[in-house]
Amino acid sequence: MKFSRRSLLISGVGSTAAFAATQVFAPKRGMAQTGEINLYSSRHYNTDDKLYQQFTEQTGIRVNLLEGNADELLERLKAEGDRSPADVFMTVDAGRLWRADQEGVFAPVSSSALDERIPESLRHPDGHWFGVSKRARVLMYNKDLIESSMLSTYEALADASLRGKVLTRSSSNIYSQSLTASMISIHGAADTEEWAAGLVANFARQPEGNDRAQIEAAAAGIGGVAIANTYYLPRYAKDEDPAKQEIFKKIGVFFPNQGDDERGTHVNISGAGVVKSAPNRDNAVKFLEFLASDNAQAFFAQGNNEYPVVEGIPIDPVVGEFGTFKADTLNVNQLGENQAEAVRIMDRVGWV
Repeated sequence: MKFSRRSLLISGVGSTAAFAATQVFAPKRGMAQTGEINLYSSRHYNTDDKLYQQFTEQTGIRVNLLEGNADELLERLKAEGDRSPADVFMTVDAGRLWRADQEGVFAPVSSSALDERIPESLRHPDGHWFGVSKRARVLMYNKDLIESSMLSTYEALADASLRGKVLTRSSSNIYSQSLTASMISIHGAADTEEWAAGLVANFARQPEGNDRAQIEAAAAGIGGVAIANTYYLPRYAKDEDPAKQEIFKKIGVFFPNQGDDERGTHVNISGAGVVKSAPNRDNAVKFLEFLASDNAQAFFAQGNNEYPVVEGIPIDPVVGEFGTFKADTLNVNQLGENQAEAVRIMDRVGWV
């Protein structure tokens, strides 16, 4: 397994020995230290460092960070078992959180602060994990090739009018799996398979690359409509490279399923939970509650172009230009529950 050099080194898998840190977020000189938490995170955004430092400055609790690939971190947690030094596991996508929960990673947390601030649809029904930031999976279209009037719902992406125009990630990607899983929750497996077959027939090319690859392909005219998470697009507007700014100018954002009788736009989360064997459980709960605070929510929204999970928090101005939208209120835990069936459907219809 490979972990970032920003990570922390642990003396032995399963050891509860102290972290030998290559990066920690430690209290300032003269500040009373009230302990530590050991955070395993697959979020790869350098901006999060400032958030962890802010937590330490507010509480005196040191954050020891181990950063890596979500699947590798989960395997590490399984290998370490009850001897794991991890207090909090944080990752992207509800499907990954569901997988971790199925492996028995999380302990339930009872917190009135978390329950009051985080919507029910964005947290585990029994408090095993909590969404801390939100992203919408929208349609990004080339404004020279596609009229917004041609777009309406995720379901309509399978219409023949979009033949050869749709760009998306592969079926192995967790975002693709979660979108398909949400369709199963709404329409059932049979109708979702019919939709997926129609979607595949409309692909502009075989799926390849990440969300940015889909956006760039749409801007280049390889296809007309890209399925992508909102937080990627503002990066082009903020880039100093004029070519990247031109990509931003070519792309429009459309929120699907906004009609009165529609479910709303599919959303997913970054989320975190307290590890079952956490040696610093109380501090871990404090950390989760901090992530739901106004300051932390504003940081997620403005530092990484995400949406806050708490209502009323200001968002990044570029993201604000996309407009407001009605979000799907499906509990995101169902994205994990339907994940295996989603993969089977995608395999059968040739969504590679």
